[in-house]
Amino acid sequence: MALEGPAERRDEGQQAGVANGNCVAPPPSRMAGRPSGTTAHSDRRLRFNPNTEHKSQDYTDVRGEYAPAVYSALERHLPPSLLEADRDVKLDFMRDILARYWPHGERNKVQRHKEYRQKILHLYKPLHGELYTMHPSAFFLPTFLEAVRTNTEESIASIMTEPTPGVFSFAMLQPNFCDMLLEEVENFEKWVHAMKFKIMRPNTMNKYGAVLDDFGLEAVLNQFMEEFIAPISKVFYSEVGGGTLDSHHAFVVEYGKDRDVELGFHVDDSEVTLNVCLGKQFSGGELYFRGIRCENHVNSETQHEEMYDYSHIPGRAVLHRGRHRHGARPTTSGLRMNLLLWCRSSVFREMKKYQKDFSGWCGECQREKRERQIQCVKATKLAFLRGGGGGMI
Repeated sequence: MALEGPAERRDEGQQAGVANGNCVAPPPSRMAGRPSGTTAHSDRRLRFNPNTEHKSQDYTDVRGEYAPAVYSALERHLPPSLLEADRDVKLDFMRDILARYWPHGERNKVQRHKEYRQKILHLYKPLHGELYTMHPSAFFLPTFLEAVRTNTEESIASIMTEPTPGVFSFAMLQPNFCDMLLEEVENFEKWVHAMKFKIMRPNTMNKYGAVLDDFGLEAVLNQFMEEFIAPISKVFYSEVGGGTLDSHHAFVVEYGKDRDVELGFHVDDSEVTLNVCLGKQFSGGELYFRGIRCENHVNSETQHEEMYDYSHIPGRAVLHRGRHRHGARPTTSGLRMNLLLWCRSSVFREMKKYQKDFSGWCGECQREKRERQIQCVKATKLAFLRGGGGGMI
């Protein structure tokens, strides 16, 4: 399921789309109108205009199909009789409303995925139980741990290189952790095959690999994001919600013979993407970056200064905005496996709906803004000259 229409690829001869997780990120709610049907609250209707003076309650602890920001935004549309009700009452009412505008097919898909995950969690026996609880010193290199724990812009910058604007590379994972995670994924795939399950793949672009959250790693990877990626993202990606990351989609991808060979030109369904090479022995597979774009400019031309190729090294991470257009060149020999963590911010996604100018991070918006400023200066000079200013000393 693509989240955007196809985008013409200017420099690699393909198209830029959006890769999204299968049954991980449900579609946005459809609230175009008032609720229909009969419920316990059928006599109470949503306000057409939000109550801007009402302070919504905190829903950050709510887990389910919708991000907490959706409930916070919808609460302002509740009828006056419900605004001061208990949070649970409001939550039940809003869930009922949202369910009516979520296509039946999508609801069924998410329900099937829940049942699939629950069955796995009940039956699958982990190979390396120590992976399922956070052990920072066993997972991360000392240099990385020290930088994040010091938690200053200077300490984080000290372990990083920025070979092209917005792309950061740094040594991150312990070799033993990489080996154990690879073995766990391989064990899970063998188990799925033996059980004759149909494995859920990471996204619509990869035919191989596994979603790590599906077999019990969701909690530890959420901690991974909150404690070790969010501090970095807050420093380097605050303009795209780096300081408000609140959900993730984690998976491993596999490239090589009898696997995926390359990855087409695309943007991720994330605010911030962490990509760490786990191994094994391989050649090729470079990431190529082609500029950061908002939805309106995803198809625009790539400028020469935006072109950059990154070569993977086992244990080393690359961090970039999800909207940084990229792809992967063919893995020409061996097997390459990477850990991907798509980090998302429901607050940023909600606020983005009301923005028109993304010149704070979109390369094309920045160029258009500079062009408008240049034209404005030229027009001002021309008006000055026409007004007789040219003869002044």
